[in-house]
Amino acid sequence: MERRAALGQLCWPQLSDRSVTLLVPLGATEQHGPHLPLDTDSRIAALVAGLAADRLSTADPSTADDEPEAPVVVAAPGINYGASGEHEGFPGTISIGHEALHLLLVEYGRSACRWADRLVFVNGHGGNGPTVAAAVDTLRYEGRDAAWFPCATPGADAHAGMTETSVLLHFSPEHVILSEAAAGNAAPIASLLPALREGGVAAVSDNGVLGDPAGASAEHGASVTDALVTGLVAAVGAWSVGRSGRLA
Repeated sequence: MERRAALGQLCWPQLSDRSVTLLVPLGATEQHGPHLPLDTDSRIAALVAGLAADRLSTADPSTADDEPEAPVVVAAPGINYGASGEHEGFPGTISIGHEALHLLLVEYGRSACRWADRLVFVNGHGGNGPTVAAAVDTLRYEGRDAAWFPCATPGADAHAGMTETSVLLHFSPEHVILSEAAAGNAAPIASLLPALREGGVAAVSDNGVLGDPAGASAEHGASVTDALVTGLVAAVGAWSVGRSGRLA
């Protein structure tokens, strides 16, 4: 789906003399069980950021008829690698670690905020969370209006279960191998943390799933996606940045 407010499709004069809010999808390249693609988190973050940018923009920067000073909300190309060390027990996972991710996000923000008034990292991988918060804290300390927003769903299973499978069935069904979908370790994540810290996901789940994809549906995925997009739209509109840099 072509996005109206996509940074990569614009030329620099279309952003000149405008108030710009930049939404930056942040994902990962990591195993998502035997049935979901390695870029699941990146896809979800890009979808949420793109749909939110389209809802939020009061102007289309690619249209010459728009007032040049009208504010715009633009979705950037995604950052598709993150801190995914807990998944390195499975082929295909590529983690750049917390230190490299922190440096990447800080330098990204310093550069983007030379022309963007506001910056939001839209995070699709929970493992990135502490590092995103730390990077945003640095950017805000330096005087930049940065924040972050998690693609998190209350009550969702932890990894590659019904929630993520449903979202992929909603907007990317051709990349879901339902014949390979199987339950993994569905124990509460809190009870798994000691083993996860010691040996990663492979220590607690043979197939990499933390949850159960049974019952996943495109309809549920559409509902989850709409809730995430609506939440991001409301958060950007209110622009209430908490102590961790998270948009409320």
